[in-house]
Amino acid sequence: MARQYRHCAEYMPRAISATHLVKRRPDYGQTVRAARGSVLACADLAENPDFFFHWLRDSAVVIDALRILIEDGTLREEGLRLFGEFIEFSLTISRLDGRANPRGEQERADVLPDFAKNLRTHAEMAEIHGDRALGEARLGADGRLDIFRWQRPQNDGPALRALAAMRYWRNRELRPFLPLAALRALIEGDLDFTCKVWREPCYDLWEERWGRHYHTQIVQFAALSDGAEWARSLGDGRRAEGYASAAPEAARVLAQYFEARSSAYLTPLADPGLNPAATPRLDFAAILGVVQAARRDGPHSPADPRALATLRRLEDLFDRIYPINRDRPVECGTAHGRYEGDIYFTGGAFYFSTFAAAEFYYQFATAAACSENIALSSDNRENLAELLAEDGSRLGGETLRPAFHARLARALIARGDAVMAAARRFAPESGLLAEQFSQIDGAPVSAQSLAWSYAAFLTAFASRRQALRATGL
Repeated sequence: MARQYRHCAEYMPRAISATHLVKRRPDYGQTVRAARGSVLACADLAENPDFFFHWLRDSAVVIDALRILIEDGTLREEGLRLFGEFIEFSLTISRLDGRANPRGEQERADVLPDFAKNLRTHAEMAEIHGDRALGEARLGADGRLDIFRWQRPQNDGPALRALAAMRYWRNRELRPFLPLAALRALIEGDLDFTCKVWREPCYDLWEERWGRHYHTQIVQFAALSDGAEWARSLGDGRRAEGYASAAPEAARVLAQYFEARSSAYLTPLADPGLNPAATPRLDFAAILGVVQAARRDGPHSPADPRALATLRRLEDLFDRIYPINRDRPVECGTAHGRYEGDIYFTGGAFYFSTFAAAEFYYQFATAAACSENIALSSDNRENLAELLAEDGSRLGGETLRPAFHARLARALIARGDAVMAAARRFAPESGLLAEQFSQIDGAPVSAQSLAWSYAAFLTAFASRRQALRATGL
C-alpha cells in the first residue's frame, strides 16, 4: 500500500491547477486551457471519454484527499497553495452568469453543423445565474460555463465541497495558513444552497437518473449537520438555526430509502410523481455517500446495521456478476462497481468504488474501537457474527457486548485490507489508476488516470491509519 500511496500522492495533484494543459476540440472550435484552481477529472487529453472538465463533485473529493497529503507533510506548502487556488476558483465559478456571454455567438459559429445538436441553447444558458450555477454538474476547465448538453442539475457537489472545506477549517494547525475569509464565504454559499435545495430532485451522481437519491441526500444531511455546528462556532445564529432545523428533517427522509425486504438502502426514492420509470435499485452510490458523509456512528454511518447490510448485499451482487470476483485469491475481497445492468464502458469494477468499500470497513473499525455502543439488529447480527466467527446469540441484545469491540475492529481492518488487495491485484506497476478495471480480466478501462481514483485510495489509506491507531495496532 505504501508504494501506491506514493503514486497517488504524485499523480493526483497533477489534476489541480494544471495550467500547462490545453484541450482542443476542433469539431466545436474550442481551445481550453485549464485555469488556476480548477480540478480536472482526468489530467490527460484523451478523447474517450473527454474528462477535461471541472466537476463540482469530483473536485470536492480530490480536495478532501489533498488535505491528507497536507496534514501528513507529503505535500505541505504546495498543497496549501493548491488549496488556496481551488478556493479562489470555486468562488469565481459560483458567480457565473449565463446571461452574460459576449463570445457566445462566435463560439457557436465555430461549431461544425453536425455537432451543434450537442450544445445547450441560449435560453438554457441564460437560466444559469445566481445560485443556479451551484447546480451545474461540471464547468469548463477554464472556469466558464459548460456549453454542452449534460444532465443537470446535480446538487451533491456543493454539499461535498462544504464538507471538505469544513474539514480544513477544523484543523487548528492548518487554519493560520488558510484564506479564512474566502473559505468562509465558500462554505456559507455551499451550505445556504444545500439548505435551499436538499428537498428538490436532481440527477444522481452517475448522471443518469432523475429523482431524489440516497447519495445526494446523505451528503446534504452531513453538510447541514456539520454546518450547524460550524456556523454556531462563528456566532452566526441565523445560519446555525437554519441548518440545524433542516438536518433532522433530512435524516427522516434518509430512513425512507431502506427497504426491509431487500435489507438495503435502495435508490432513488420511490416517487411516481417524479419519475414513474425509476425503480429503486441496489446501487453502490449508497456506500459512497456513507463514506463521504463520514458519520462516526449512528444511522447512516458505517456502524449503521442497515448500511452494513447494504454493503454485504452489494458484495453478494458483484461476487455473482463479475468474473474477476470468482475463484479469486483467498486474500482478496470483492471488487465493486456501480449497479447490476451497468452498460457504461464494460460495466466493470471502479477503483473508487472498491476503495470506498475498504474505507467503509476502516471507518467502522474506528467506530468499533472508540464507540461505547454498536447497534445490533436483525440487519447486522448475522454479518457481525460472521466477522467475529461467533454465534450471533452471544453478541448481545440491542448493542454489541463491549468485550467484542476490539475483536470486531481488528476483523473489520482485515476485511478492509482484503478489499484493498482486490484492487491491488489489477493495479499496474506504474501506479496509474483508471476509472474502471474490466469485470472480465481486470484491464484498465475508460479514463486511464482518474483523479477520483487516486483520491479514493488516499482517503481509504488515511482511514486505515486512523483505525490502526484507534485499535492500538
